[in-house]
Amino acid sequence: MSDQAQRSRSLREIELEVEAEGREWMRRRLEERLQEEADRDGKVFPPQQLQDQAPANRMDEPEHRSGGA
Repeated sequence: MSDQAQRSRSLREIELEVEAEGREWMRRRLEERLQEEADRDGKVFPPQQLQDQAPANRMDEPEHRSGGA
């Protein structure tokens, strides 16, 4: 990036960019730490959902559909 392009960026733009970089760093670090813990316990990360287990709040369940039951 040229000097002129760098100077025309606002402080807010720079702040948002650095915050995004920080979030990505924290996400990776958390993933590493969780994987270390899973490796120590002999488990898989991310946890695998059992096939017979449905998510807790599925919108396609009959009680969530609009209209009569």
